[in-house]
Amino acid sequence: MDINVNSRLRRARKTRAKIAQLKVTRLCVHRSNSHIYAQIIDATGGKVLASASTMEAEVRKKVKNGGNVEAAAVIGKRIAEKAKTAGVTTVAFDRSGYKYHGRIKALADAARENGLSF
Repeated sequence: MDINVNSRLRRARKTRAKIAQLKVTRLCVHRSNSHIYAQIIDATGGKVLASASTMEAEVRKKVKNGGNVEAAAVIGKRIAEKAKTAGVTTVAFDRSGYKYHGRIKALADAARENGLSF
């Protein structure tokens, strides 16, 4: 494995351990070069309450490219709306070891603007 991937997974493991210790609902984010995915996972870590990604048909109509900041903002808004529908307002932000900038920051900001607090 690449050293960057190992570093990211180590950071992700530490973050997830802390979130599990706090026993809170988490907003988990994953990004690839061409897409971004977000899930709201319950406090036990066993059930996905809401999810959104650039692979969804409705989102693909809105955004041309799923791997940019604009697409991440759309997903942030969408996951916040779905979380509200599921009755979730407060989450812990699990960035999966990714640095907090670019697409990850855009998704987080859009989620906060649309009523999700973390």
